[in-house]
Amino acid sequence: MDGHALLDRAVERLEASDAIDHWQKDRDLIDAEDLLAHALGVDVFDPDDEVPPAARRRFERFVERRATGEPVPLIKGYAEFRGMELIAKAGVFVPRASSEFLAEQAIRRLRRRSAPVHVDVATGAGAVALAVAHEVPHAQAYGSDIARDAVTVARANARRLGLANASFMVGDLFGAFPKRLRGVVDVVTLHPPYVARDEMRELPEEIVAWEPAHTLTDRSVDGLGLIGRTADEAGSWLRSGGWLAIEVSPDRARAVSSVMRAAGFVDLKSTVEREFRVSRVVVGRWR
Repeated sequence: MDGHALLDRAVERLEASDAIDHWQKDRDLIDAEDLLAHALGVDVFDPDDEVPPAARRRFERFVERRATGEPVPLIKGYAEFRGMELIAKAGVFVPRASSEFLAEQAIRRLRRRSAPVHVDVATGAGAVALAVAHEVPHAQAYGSDIARDAVTVARANARRLGLANASFMVGDLFGAFPKRLRGVVDVVTLHPPYVARDEMRELPEEIVAWEPAHTLTDRSVDGLGLIGRTADEAGSWLRSGGWLAIEVSPDRARAVSSVMRAAGFVDLKSTVEREFRVSRVVVGRWR
């Protein structure tokens, strides 16, 4: 059986799944192509070619797992993020391509500084901090997370990538970091759990069934609880002229700007991520 036939069957199976959020045009085909390449052990394949029986069976198992809502990175065991392969593991928030824009905002500001310091709170698998460490080698990047499993994965990612300038700690927001970082941080980033408590029931099954609840919601009424804490605490860690960048959904951008302004941030800017347009980064400068 050639690749075309296998992909057609896979797309039909995935499109029929109620566990998948079909928000993106051709998303099921994109997922199927990704999984077939993984089953074949290649980056690129010709769909006109015959698929060997063993690879076909692997692919069909992958498709059935995807049909349950399991994210593609968990099936593959890794996620791609700004040219890096990061470990993807059940129980740890899966890095999203949309968060590459948050990393970009930090990288742009850090490159212009000598010996810059970056802090990423609620770091998960460490994607943003690792991107900074990778693309700004003269920077020191730090990440914190309350979940020990997440920090274990972030540290493993740093070792695999050879990024000695990325460090990860277990703890609640800034409480995890050494006191010597107070007042010297150039950029703080946060991809918060911003889903309001009552909105959790509205999330697609592929999210609520596979992502830890604490990575989705802080259980506040408006989804701004952790954002407010970060904005209030960040000022004592940032140097004058440092930046706080927060990734949120577009409908929360105005509220997040208000929270940051009330905490003392100026020059606020809200910028939409260009490719997927499902997230927005709000950036503010510490006075």
